[in-house]
Amino acid sequence: MIRAEEIAKTLLEIGAISLNPKEPFTWASGIKSPIYCDNRIIMSVPRARTLITESLIALIQEAYPEVEVIAGTVTAGIPHAAFVAQKMDLPMIYVRGKAKEHGKAKQIEGRVQPGQKVVLIEDLISTGGSVIEAAKAIEREGLTVLGCLAIFTYELEKGKENFYNSGYSVETLSGYSSLLKVAQEMDAITEQEFEVLKKFSKDPLNWQK
Repeated sequence: MIRAEEIAKTLLEIGAISLNPKEPFTWASGIKSPIYCDNRIIMSVPRARTLITESLIALIQEAYPEVEVIAGTVTAGIPHAAFVAQKMDLPMIYVRGKAKEHGKAKQIEGRVQPGQKVVLIEDLISTGGSVIEAAKAIEREGLTVLGCLAIFTYELEKGKENFYNSGYSVETLSGYSSLLKVAQEMDAITEQEFEVLKKFSKDPLNWQK
């Protein structure tokens, strides 16, 4: 939990996570949300980049010590997979959202061998749909997905349900509950905003009603 709170605090400090219950953000799915997470910012902040990379490596060594290949999702998972693979001296691949329509029409970029054991890195989990599809694409290439990793999770019930049904394990460095705790401690939100943010977590489609 200490690591989760430290990472949530760092994400808030560098502006990778923004909280604004009064003027909600619109996600790609159309959901109106009081929180927006852009982990691409981590790339530009060396101390945050080092913290995330070292934390991902520690989690991999703890949960998936037999890993042979590090994979990243397009696009936001790629840099973090690259940082981790370089530090662990392991091969890296990345997974496109769909196969190319030209050239060799590949969905998996990089060199792999059938049977290799892969850990897949995503930057953020909401419903989990994209990372689950990426994991399936990896396995269609004859590889084994040991598990999925993400920097942050919104901890939505739909995401938990999707991972449970998929059969893939998932580990995250930090999540919504840790974020709310840290945001309160930092006085980044008022008590009223805290209650609104809790409501969003329980019912992301109707929290404004």
